[in-house]
Amino acid sequence: MAAANPIIQQLREQALALFQIGVNAANPKAGLDKAFQDNPLSPLQDGRYLVIALGKAANAMATTCLGALPQDTPFEALVITNYENATKIEGATTFAAGHPVPDENGLAAGKAIIDLLATTTDKDKVIVLISGGGSALVPAPIDGISLEDKIAVNKLLLSNGYPIQDMNLIRQTLSQLKGGGLSQLARPAQVQSYILSDVVGDDLSVIASGPTNPPLGTAKDALALFEQKGLIDQLPANVRSALENKLGDQTKDLSNTTNLLIGSNRISLDAIFDAVPLGWRGLILDDLLEGDVEDIAPHLLAEISAAPRGEKTAYIWGGETTVTLKGDGLGGRNQELALRLAALAEKEQQQDGHWVFLSGGTDGRDGPTDSAGGLVDAQTLARIREQGADPEALLANNDSYKALALSGDHIMMSATGTNVADIQICLVDKT
Repeated sequence: MAAANPIIQQLREQALALFQIGVNAANPKAGLDKAFQDNPLSPLQDGRYLVIALGKAANAMATTCLGALPQDTPFEALVITNYENATKIEGATTFAAGHPVPDENGLAAGKAIIDLLATTTDKDKVIVLISGGGSALVPAPIDGISLEDKIAVNKLLLSNGYPIQDMNLIRQTLSQLKGGGLSQLARPAQVQSYILSDVVGDDLSVIASGPTNPPLGTAKDALALFEQKGLIDQLPANVRSALENKLGDQTKDLSNTTNLLIGSNRISLDAIFDAVPLGWRGLILDDLLEGDVEDIAPHLLAEISAAPRGEKTAYIWGGETTVTLKGDGLGGRNQELALRLAALAEKEQQQDGHWVFLSGGTDGRDGPTDSAGGLVDAQTLARIREQGADPEALLANNDSYKALALSGDHIMMSATGTNVADIQICLVDKT
């Protein structure tokens, strides 16, 4: 469903083009190519390269890495990614697994990693290629915790607005691989990890729950995070017992590990800023955007409302918001943020000039849907009502997917093969 106003239609096309530039800037191949050019991989004397790629960008990262390995050194490779991105890679064993909710295929992938690391010697070198999504894709529960327990915990985290740092602290305490566990299991081999960041602030301990980095906290800290939201009684009994008895706590020696960041959300925001068309004023307002979308939407609208008259302004944000579920609808944080902003703009009669607002996930997927996010304008809610639906009721039910389908405001694209969190763009034309 196209916007009727030709100026709005042009703004929508410009916003989508800028978003695609941001996605392209997160190309993991380019980042890895530069890393290997700066520090080429050397042949190993009587050893192997063990390549482990996990996350939504695992395919591109693994393919690039395998092409950079010395030809005379043997290797083994495991690649674990989400179903949308899964392809076969010559020379590698590949796993397609569930995201954002873990599944049996992810459990098998985690076991394969643990089994491979059990074979290491001090002559081997382990290369770990990490990108966003790796945490859910590779569940490897500690003893006494089942996959069903981890799925229940994951759903509890996703539905209660936990920021990614808190989510991954909890995940680390319940995993054999997260919070430095992979590096610990890799001993006595040396570990080199290359990391594509999908988290605000690029904390390496948070990305994919930090398999090659120190844990974010302890089992006691994890328990406190559930207590703060009154969720202790909703925990599976095995998980509560593990946290109360500190079963996930262990000292890890990560002196065998070196980490290198090869891409981030900020790099994508800078690329968008550089591509803002002539005649437009570009502003990166925040590259640390966090919080519940219900709180973030009015904050963004206030910034948008300050756009000066007589100018064309491109506002840019990046980060990772959260949603607290109050209904049983379908959607994701980007879709709901876009819909909430459109609803607030209508309520506050934000009709000065022409504007469009985009919120999208750089992985091409927003929540458990086939949409990357939403691209809304001043007529979004009117288009929903024209289809016989109540946008406010849909929003109250967290049913942003249906709402944006009715208004024709979904960002539909294939899985991108990368993930550097989310991007928000607002184009305001007050000329």
